[in-house]
Amino acid sequence: MATTSSEDPIESGTPANGPQPLTTATKPEPKPKKGRRWLRKLLLGLAIATPVSMLALWIAIHRVEWLGPWLADTGRSIVGNDAIAKLEDWAYGVQDEYNQATRGDEKPESFWEVPSAAPVVLPPAPGETLKYPVFARASVGPMHQSFSAPGDGDWVAMPDARFPREPAPMLKTLLHPDPKRGWSHVAVVAVDLRQVRLHLMAGTMEPMSSLPAARAHTRTGLIPKADVPNALAAFNGGFKATHGHYGMKAEGVVFIEPRGISCTLAGYEKDRLNIGSWEVLEPTLSEMNWFRQAPACMLEGGELHKGLAVEQNTLWGATLDKDTVIRRSAIGLSKDRQTLFVAISEATTALAIAKAMEHAGAHDVAQLDVNWSFPKFVTVEPKQGDAENPVVSAIIKGFEYKEEDYVRNAMLRDFFYLTRKPAPDAVPPQ
Repeated sequence: MATTSSEDPIESGTPANGPQPLTTATKPEPKPKKGRRWLRKLLLGLAIATPVSMLALWIAIHRVEWLGPWLADTGRSIVGNDAIAKLEDWAYGVQDEYNQATRGDEKPESFWEVPSAAPVVLPPAPGETLKYPVFARASVGPMHQSFSAPGDGDWVAMPDARFPREPAPMLKTLLHPDPKRGWSHVAVVAVDLRQVRLHLMAGTMEPMSSLPAARAHTRTGLIPKADVPNALAAFNGGFKATHGHYGMKAEGVVFIEPRGISCTLAGYEKDRLNIGSWEVLEPTLSEMNWFRQAPACMLEGGELHKGLAVEQNTLWGATLDKDTVIRRSAIGLSKDRQTLFVAISEATTALAIAKAMEHAGAHDVAQLDVNWSFPKFVTVEPKQGDAENPVVSAIIKGFEYKEEDYVRNAMLRDFFYLTRKPAPDAVPPQ
């Protein structure tokens, strides 16, 4: 009898021509249910779309001026100020970490040409004399000798285009306050108060007010037409009403009653200005033509506020941390109150902008607004020689603005503006 192998189909009990048993290797995979396939695609799509959408939104917020504020206000109306502030703080923290990872070796840079010598005042025409005083300040030099850009701390003249042969009424300088961040900078403008007036205007929406006189007041949100021909510059005001309810009086109207524990910038007769804690200035309330309050003074009497050294202090960011790296603005006065200082910063903490203002020569300092959209300083210049039809121009790159802002485009938020005094009135404030 012939022998058979163990693999013979007859011996194995399997019919020779019958169906073969399926092995593990040849068993077909069970087909996923349609619902599971749909869910996988959805989750994959979300995983890809979410970071891309967040990146696109963050870029859009930093390109479209109204988008960030609109999103923040919408969010606040739904989840409240604190929740949105925490989200903003987290977002700015992520952005700063990204910048440090990708720009950590970036060196400070200059944003304008700095003359090698003191600015030269053009000589008056034959038979003429200068109508305005010469305004000059000694260079303060860089904040960090080993980490600076050429010209840091040197003052550059900002001539008045209406009077090109007269001394410049304003000067500007650039400072780099943070050795860890080469892209961090503070632009400071020094203003000669002997020949320049400071004004305060309400925005068409801010500060929001429940006071009857304020609600009845017609807000233009513009530099008054009578002042436009003499306007030199404009810059942002302070926090929105919801962020601290800091007091403000402008245009002869109280929009928000003053509150204690606030730094106050006040304007009086004869163009006199003062910056100080409300408790110090309150006795002069009846003499104030206008006032604008802000968080606690960063610098008062030449002394830095102790809170600037306290971790997680939110005095200078509404509810944002004082160490949040963000765009900020500040206003200050020299010790003799003859020079006004205005600062616009990029990527700074509260302490950094305070120290930059101190370095520039400010003796008393109040922080104004923060965040990407609002802090800005623009000059107002005649359009093709027409002082009554001017355009505005940013002092430094990175600001979103329109040429018609402040002069033809009404501003939603309160703002300050500067005008050149008539020559006969160009005398030291009393």
